[in-house]
Amino acid sequence: MTDILHVAAVLSGFRNATVWVAGDLMLDEYIDGGVRRISPEAPVPVVDVRDTYHRLGGAANVAHCLAALGAKVRLCGVVGADPAGDTLLAACRAVGIDVGAVGQSETWSTVRKLRVLSQHQQLLRLDWERIVPVAPEAANALIARLVGSDGSHPDARPDAPPDAIVISDYAKGFLVPETIRALIDLGNALGVPVLVDPKNVDLGVYRGATVVTPNHRELEAAVGRPVVIGGAEAGDLDAEHSGRTVLAQAGIRSMVVTLGDRGLLALPEEGGARAIQSASREVFDVTGAGDTVIAVLALCLAGGADLVTAAEIANAAAGVVVGKLGTAVVQLDELSRALRYRPTERVCSSEDLDRQLAFWRLQGKKVVFTNGCFDLLHTGHLSLLRFAASLGDVLVVGLNSDASVQRLKGAERPLTAAADRGALLAALECVDAVAVFDEDTPLRLIERVRPHVLVKGGDYEIDTVVGRAFVEATGGSVVLAPLVPDQSTTGIISRMRR
Repeated sequence: MTDILHVAAVLSGFRNATVWVAGDLMLDEYIDGGVRRISPEAPVPVVDVRDTYHRLGGAANVAHCLAALGAKVRLCGVVGADPAGDTLLAACRAVGIDVGAVGQSETWSTVRKLRVLSQHQQLLRLDWERIVPVAPEAANALIARLVGSDGSHPDARPDAPPDAIVISDYAKGFLVPETIRALIDLGNALGVPVLVDPKNVDLGVYRGATVVTPNHRELEAAVGRPVVIGGAEAGDLDAEHSGRTVLAQAGIRSMVVTLGDRGLLALPEEGGARAIQSASREVFDVTGAGDTVIAVLALCLAGGADLVTAAEIANAAAGVVVGKLGTAVVQLDELSRALRYRPTERVCSSEDLDRQLAFWRLQGKKVVFTNGCFDLLHTGHLSLLRFAASLGDVLVVGLNSDASVQRLKGAERPLTAAADRGALLAALECVDAVAVFDEDTPLRLIERVRPHVLVKGGDYEIDTVVGRAFVEATGGSVVLAPLVPDQSTTGIISRMRR
């Protein structure tokens, strides 16, 4: 995995991104129920319907994926002037997608896909689609609405382009070659990445695109022969050679091949191919996983990430989505959890702590900090740590090193080494990370952690707490924990000696 701090920085930019999505819009509908018998009328299962619901599909699902990750999204396409079209538009608006550039036509029928499910398995799919190519003139009018040049988007300005454009081609009629050309030329003129989920066998239709995301079968169709991906080294070389050949012929800069449960293959414009393995997880439904991949790729590239980093993040996002039933999206906190750094020990090095904090901040976690020598762990310590943990989501404990304890407590201390004291703290459920510091005070560590809450024992005065000024200046607070009577390491040592 690329450096986790860089990944965290990329994800933090998702909420500031604007992405335009153009393509074939669909409404995914579901009937879910149980099967207990076979029909007496025909050898088919009888589904006792428990629930019906709908999801956004096709390019609308790409837009939903983007919106769920916090991006501002404008959608361009066509639906029918029918109940399904009304439902699709309402569902888009409900999740914050701008549909000002979606046309609703009497001569168009909204594409619907109805899936019948039982016990997380598809029993049947019914499709309603009447593919009628949309005239380039009509599509250009919708693109003008997307850009705002027709006045439909008064806030649109020539100096405020999107951060990326996604073309989601499902071959349902909206993306005829002339419309594809207009969208790619628009993106190139604006100087933003243009990503294409292709359906046309001739990838030359997408000439000038930044990235195309065919699946394995679509790559083989473009190459005109079977392509072996993964396994033997010769197969990997064949896949890279085939992809590079197609890219050169089509005039496209880069490619990410989606491989289902095998992950992704990234072919960046510069550098070698990178196979990105999917994480092992239970797969409920792969519907829409490709939409998730291109949505996350777009956001990553919009934020300046390189293609390999973007593909690694997109692969993690797809892994989350396939663990859900039906056409689904990934939330930013789910993606950050899937990517977050997991140190092997809770006693963290400086680098481990920085990485873990980066993802806690990204997830909006409330970080609490306390510190001490914790020599001879006792119930007073446990009370302090549990109280501190109750004030937020994660607790970071600063632990004085052996040299630091000796300077503070005298030559006979500590009684137990920092490694042992840290291991005992890390074993407590209420402690999320332990960081050893060598200075006499934890001020530098506090400045590194930037906690929302700083906790010390009730034997301190607020004004004397080290780090108070810094924490309060950064919007945090200082809290004194109640003391447990007659519980201190010094007292325990004195009683033991007596």
